[in-house]
Amino acid sequence: MGIGSIKIENGRIFDGKRYTYGDIYIENDKIMAIGENISQKANYNFNANGNLVTPGLCDIHAHMKGISSDAFGISIDAVCFPNGVTNAVDASAYKGSRDTLDAFSAKNRVFVVTDIKDDTALFDRTDKLLEVYGDKAVGIKVYFDTAEKTVRTINPLYEIVKYADKRRIKVMVHCAGSPTPISDVLEALRTGDIITHSFHGVKNTALDDNFESLKKAQKRGVIIDSGFAGCVHTNFDIFKKAIENGMIPDTLSSDITCCSAFIRGGMYGMGACMMIAEKSGMSEEQILRCVTVNAAKAVGTDWGILKVGRVADVAVFDKGGKGIDMTDKDGNRFVCDNSYRCLLTVCDGNVVYRLT
Repeated sequence: MGIGSIKIENGRIFDGKRYTYGDIYIENDKIMAIGENISQKANYNFNANGNLVTPGLCDIHAHMKGISSDAFGISIDAVCFPNGVTNAVDASAYKGSRDTLDAFSAKNRVFVVTDIKDDTALFDRTDKLLEVYGDKAVGIKVYFDTAEKTVRTINPLYEIVKYADKRRIKVMVHCAGSPTPISDVLEALRTGDIITHSFHGVKNTALDDNFESLKKAQKRGVIIDSGFAGCVHTNFDIFKKAIENGMIPDTLSSDITCCSAFIRGGMYGMGACMMIAEKSGMSEEQILRCVTVNAAKAVGTDWGILKVGRVADVAVFDKGGKGIDMTDKDGNRFVCDNSYRCLLTVCDGNVVYRLT
């Protein structure tokens, strides 16, 4: 909704670094002022009533219709904006084009796929996809899972990292079902690479060495991502134990697909992921950093902050969302009476979602 100027009043503002209380004034697509009792008049006013105001969230692991597999891709604007997400990254781009991405209103990037055959990485398709997506391509997503019968050893992962190193791009590795211990997977990754589904419960889990491999890798700059996937690729008990052991992830992501978005007894998305993290022991500030500045840095963008002069991507939340009731593959049930609920989303200075 292009309305010229917007004022969000009386918010508890997290700007990506710290909390303040007050208003945000937006004109055209830019943040023009942040502070208490802003005097400028706006065409559109929203009273946050003391609720949380954040940068538009960044989901670094999603699956977009027209970009990911037809079986998983979803209309990304439809699930991003009602969850306060203004920036999304497709984690297995294998088709589509820059034009497809440009048709989305949410800001976006992609990880392109690579192929593994007979335990060997193949790059013909990867080469083509990197050319198609250009600077929209953050790096390569590796499905390192023995569910694919062609994956048997750590060797293809090293081949992919070597390929990515030559092209100065990142690697995101799906580690659930890895044929090797998670310590081997992490040893293969470089500073800035991402391991997703870090708290899965399939085999070769992070709990095997009490999260020491994750902590060691995190210290040298490997990005530890939740990749929740609802209850599919996250073991709730392992995730909670990780937090209790001081293994705080760098980023929280949804791994949202058409199979998860609307069949969890309500809308699944970042709001639910944030509440799972909170009830598992993460602080609000840790959570917000994971879904704003940390996530933006992980994919090499300047998203995730509120600052005068910056493009206006803003979200407002309370905790009035529908409850969560999920059971993971190992039978661990997560039940919560509410979740983070998005009240308003502004993307590029336009109101793109309002709850009421």
